[in-house]
Amino acid sequence: MRWNQQSALDPTSGADAGSDADTEAGTEAAGADAPPAELFGLKGLVRSVRTPEFAGVTFHEVLAKSALNKVPAASSMPFTWTINPYRGCSHACVYCFARSTHRYLDLDSGEDFDRQVIVKVNTPEVLAAEVAKPKWSRELVALGTNTDPYQRAEGRYSLMPGIITALAEHGTAMSVLTKGTLLRRDLPLLARAKEDVDVEISMSIAVYDDALQQTIEPGTPTTTARLATVRAAANLGFDVTVFLMPVMPKLTDSVDHLDAALRAIKEAGASRVVYGALHLRPGAREWFFAWLEREHPELLPRYRRMYAKSSYASKDYRAWLSRRINPLIDTYDLRGSADDDYPMTRRKDRMQAAAASSTLTHAASLTPPPQEALF
Repeated sequence: MRWNQQSALDPTSGADAGSDADTEAGTEAAGADAPPAELFGLKGLVRSVRTPEFAGVTFHEVLAKSALNKVPAASSMPFTWTINPYRGCSHACVYCFARSTHRYLDLDSGEDFDRQVIVKVNTPEVLAAEVAKPKWSRELVALGTNTDPYQRAEGRYSLMPGIITALAEHGTAMSVLTKGTLLRRDLPLLARAKEDVDVEISMSIAVYDDALQQTIEPGTPTTTARLATVRAAANLGFDVTVFLMPVMPKLTDSVDHLDAALRAIKEAGASRVVYGALHLRPGAREWFFAWLEREHPELLPRYRRMYAKSSYASKDYRAWLSRRINPLIDTYDLRGSADDDYPMTRRKDRMQAAAASSTLTHAASLTPPPQEALF
């Protein structure tokens, strides 16, 4: 397949973030700012944009030096490379583990994370150059590991079609993890990519109570809409994984909630479930506790005790959760794994498969910074 002939989903065919039309529209409709290059200490900052469609959100458009992030060798993550075209996320999930990364930009991990979104507008072009290098190892690249690639900003900037195309054209497998129903726009493109490379799709759906979902994930699509996206992907032949995580003590860990969740996931056509208990890193912890104090003050003392010494739920709680959820997973034939034991085995499998299927040497010429370094 010649990927450069797939013009129907070319990201430049719609609202191109770098086009003159978009620049004029953004300036007239929203009063686009041209901030000094040293704003937030970022090099490559082009402008900051506010638009009526995204009330209260500012997009800071930057030119990235690299698209690929190398995951440290010591990490237990099941992949070696990631791409994060956005930093910050308008999904505004109270528990989001990535909140603390905004502190590297001298922004706070609360409202700034939700409302000050960094957009690497040249990601597709930079990525295409990186994966075209002769020594690129063609290892799987993970999308959605830090902030969501299909958050609402993607509807404006359309970076993902170019990213998918660049990876597929250069024989690179990819995985996509999202809460965004905008994924449906790119399902035909991902299905074409799947003809040539391994493509994994995962949908994150943690809450199956509409009222709770709207208060704890106020910027996300509804659970019903995400389940419909799972169905759409499954209908195209994808074995979709649903990330039932985080499971939150006394909020989403009842038998009734878990049973309803797994039933809905099965009916949507998913192939498996990965689950995991809530973990609260610094940055997310404070924001989550503030939400608890507003919405469920009766639970705040319990959570303070549970997460007093660690970002992770206790081993006892995780063991208890496994005993509760595993029989339900078996009932619905959605055998996946707990997040605790998922990464190590999958990364080992990936590395062995890559070594067996390719004679290419390791991508020594590709030396992007660790994931925490943004640009």
